[in-house]
Amino acid sequence: MITLPFDLSGPGAAYMAVVLFGAAFVRGYSGFGLSALVIAGAALVTDPLHFVPVVLMADVVLTLAQARGIWPHVDWRRVVTMFAGALVGVPAGLTVLAAIGADGTRLAISLFILVMCALLWWGWALRRPVGTGGHVGAGLVSGFANAAGVGGLPVAAFFAAQNLPAAAFRATLIVYFTVMDLWTLPLMGSHGIITKDSFIAVAYGMPLFLLGIHLGGRHFLATQPQEFRRFAIVLLAVLAILGLLKAVI
Repeated sequence: MITLPFDLSGPGAAYMAVVLFGAAFVRGYSGFGLSALVIAGAALVTDPLHFVPVVLMADVVLTLAQARGIWPHVDWRRVVTMFAGALVGVPAGLTVLAAIGADGTRLAISLFILVMCALLWWGWALRRPVGTGGHVGAGLVSGFANAAGVGGLPVAAFFAAQNLPAAAFRATLIVYFTVMDLWTLPLMGSHGIITKDSFIAVAYGMPLFLLGIHLGGRHFLATQPQEFRRFAIVLLAVLAILGLLKAVI
């Protein structure tokens, strides 16, 4: 008899299989959105916080599967400086999460992202090069938000405001998130957030994750840069709205 994680029913597990595949396709195409989509989808059938460590663990494996294609496009300076901020942001976010809950954290981040999306859609951009301090600050915010599973959204909005080339946007996000996940997972383990069911869910979901990122990555290769940027902004807005709905409802 198959043991389903997190007390999911058969229909609930089938629904989550669709969510995992769809979120992985988006991640393969855009470089972000996996955690936010899975957590938003999981809220309909279980406690969504169960899936935060699941997607973080899966994200590390997915990056290894994509490494060959993204490696030449990674901006390592951005990765290192943002991670310096995440070193502080992640433990701070976990502390606040324990105090105010995931919904309060997600509400604040989602409102911030929606404002950013509106500005980006109307053509706002950072005209001057962003220095080390700006990237450390972005990493601090994203690390804080990663405790609630939405750490990718602030950085994606930050990158979209700088009009980065699509390949660098996607590759740098993927590598940065993986480095941040490797820092977040041990801290989650120390807080008792990772359980046996987390590993079971990763094992069941991995074939869907791998197929989704493969197909999403193929779609990215056929996309024009301006189309990619519009998609990124719309996706950010949708994920922020889902976060608001989850926090409020």
